[in-house]
Amino acid sequence: MEMKTLLPLADRLTVLGHPHRLAVFRLVTRRYPDRIPAGEIAQALGMKPSTLSGYLAALQSAGLIQQTRAGTSLLYAADMTVVRQVMDGLLGDCCGYRPDLCFTQPEGLTTMARTFNVLFICTGNSARSIFAETLLRTLGGDRFTAYSAGTNPSSALNPFALQVLRDKGHDVAPLRSKHVSEFTGPDAPPLDFVFTVCNTAANEVCPPWEGQPISGHWGMPDPVKAEGTDAQKALAFQQAYGALKRRIEAFVALPLESLDRISLQSAVDDIARHGQQDPKEIA
Repeated sequence: MEMKTLLPLADRLTVLGHPHRLAVFRLVTRRYPDRIPAGEIAQALGMKPSTLSGYLAALQSAGLIQQTRAGTSLLYAADMTVVRQVMDGLLGDCCGYRPDLCFTQPEGLTTMARTFNVLFICTGNSARSIFAETLLRTLGGDRFTAYSAGTNPSSALNPFALQVLRDKGHDVAPLRSKHVSEFTGPDAPPLDFVFTVCNTAANEVCPPWEGQPISGHWGMPDPVKAEGTDAQKALAFQQAYGALKRRIEAFVALPLESLDRISLQSAVDDIARHGQQDPKEIA
């Protein structure tokens, strides 16, 4: 029985021991619960499709990722049940199920009543992350301090985004594009939650955040890339605002003070999963 338990774990660790397979696994896991097209994975990691195909096949054979089909596209997602089995196996085999030996325990979010710091990350920090920052500031009240940043921020905020915010009655005066580096280092605010709201930013390796904040991926289409008339472009920004508003409303309704980290992470993932339905009604 012991060998049957150890061999699958060893096989899976062997698969993850290859640096390129590990890079694919990291990306797919960071994007959970998204299902990612193979072409997007190849583009994000700079791999040839034929090369990536072999890595995906190995990860799938090890049970670490799942493949589904949508039309002509093959989509990939992390199989978190198996990932947890691997982590449990390591914890049991190496640490005797003693997390105090193998893990640095982050401070829990519920140790005291306080304001929670939340950072929203996108690539340009000109629209979606700006929407999220503004919405949380409005809907979250004194419970939250909201920030946003970009991995490659624009020099100015998108005018369509600013118009949507003005039309909704938000104060746009304090808003500006910021680089994610402003939230690293000794002078940066301690973060409790970090959310990516675009796929490109989620595909990138973020800095190691102090305190191990809870993270989530709330990806959605980029309204900046909308084509057509000004009215059609404005509608894309309205829909992005509405989708984020629903997610922020669900987030601020969570009983943060009474949930442990595992429950909070699950709740954050559920918000992302429900958001993939992409309803069209405008808030």
